Amino acid sequence: MKVAVLGAGVVGVATAHALVERGHEVHVYDRRSEVASDTSASTAGLIAPGHSYAWASPSAPTMLVRSLLGASTSIRVRPRADAELARWGVRFLRECTASRARSNTLAKLRLARYSQQMMDELTARENLEYCQTRNGVLYLYREEAELEHAQVNSQLLRDHGQQQDVLGPEEIAAAEPALRHGTATFAGAIHDRTDGTGDPHRFSVGLAEECGRLGVRFHLGTSVMRLETDGAAITSAVTDRGDIRADAFVLAAGAASALVARSVGLRLPVYPAKGYTLTATVKDPERAPVVGGIDEKTLVAWSRFGDELRMSATAEFVGYDRSHSPADYAGIVDAGNELFPGAVDWDTARYRTGLRPMTPDGPPMIGLGRHDNLYFNTGHGHVGWTMAVGSARILADLVDERRPDIDPSPYSPISSRRHPSGRGA
Repeated sequence: MKVAVLGAGVVGVATAHALVERGHEVHVYDRRSEVASDTSASTAGLIAPGHSYAWASPSAPTMLVRSLLGASTSIRVRPRADAELARWGVRFLRECTASRARSNTLAKLRLARYSQQMMDELTARENLEYCQTRNGVLYLYREEAELEHAQVNSQLLRDHGQQQDVLGPEEIAAAEPALRHGTATFAGAIHDRTDGTGDPHRFSVGLAEECGRLGVRFHLGTSVMRLETDGAAITSAVTDRGDIRADAFVLAAGAASALVARSVGLRLPVYPAKGYTLTATVKDPERAPVVGGIDEKTLVAWSRFGDELRMSATAEFVGYDRSHSPADYAGIVDAGNELFPGAVDWDTARYRTGLRPMTPDGPPMIGLGRHDNLYFNTGHGHVGWTMAVGSARILADLVDERRPDIDPSPYSPISSRRHPSGRGA
């Protein structure tokens, strides 16, 4: 079967690889000139089932109200006339109950754990190198009350297989000696021993090369403008370089998936959350971290990619705006100087924004929608890098009408919970 994958981020590349391994003829389309050079190149790099919590939780509405009132919060919303955001926000608030947060967190955790396993197997099989580590991730808490609250929350993950230890200040310094040089003080940390880090851009480039050897054709620099349908199925995708015809289409274009889907009357519950990322050259290796982590006070996250340090923060709901200014990175730089003073040369920093495709409930959308041949693999949010390979495997199973290794129903694009109007994707 000829399959057109729309999107060449880490999810799209992984999907192409999973499909070509099954014997399909696969073509990948993306407006960028290089694979995984947009949001996939703008993440903190954490491979983190241990941070699979659903953003929609009982505490989220308070944070959103504080943001609307001008407070500095890790999740920010700028007041603006945006009907799509309003619809998405109503659905998000519906998910902010304790029972829904638990269900959504477990759905994310199952997919993240499965995906990490599939990624490890794929990495070994294809001999991929992407600065990967498996020495855990530190989730750091500055206040004792925050640490105690985190321990209560993390029990859910521990009960479902995550290997997490609670560390005191000295144990934190032993796990990550670079923090001894910093001025920040921590009450403690949760160390997820099975989490890790890696560069999704390098991973995608390496996997795309293997895809090419297997026969996948990449059509980069090609913008998909809309889909055409006869009502029951997608007949073609219209691009700035001509029409695409295929037996099946996979929409894996991240936040842009919602824009493409509108052309055939679909309202995907996917909205972009803008994140800010910088990457700087390490100038003192002893002061730079080797273990990935998150400062849970500022929600600044980091990963070490060889001689570079990647740091990221903030989720801002401002539509598809990608603009940024030096002020947007001040908090990240301040955190870097506090945590790892003298570690990097800030003059070398490269600044980026990425639009994370968020669903209101948290789990991504994977599978067939209401058209006979339009599949979705999108909405992975802040853990798209973690979930990419597993999502691709599930999608390939569904295309081939096989039963996936894990239950795909929490990720169904036609779930009535995701589409209260009854009109699924």
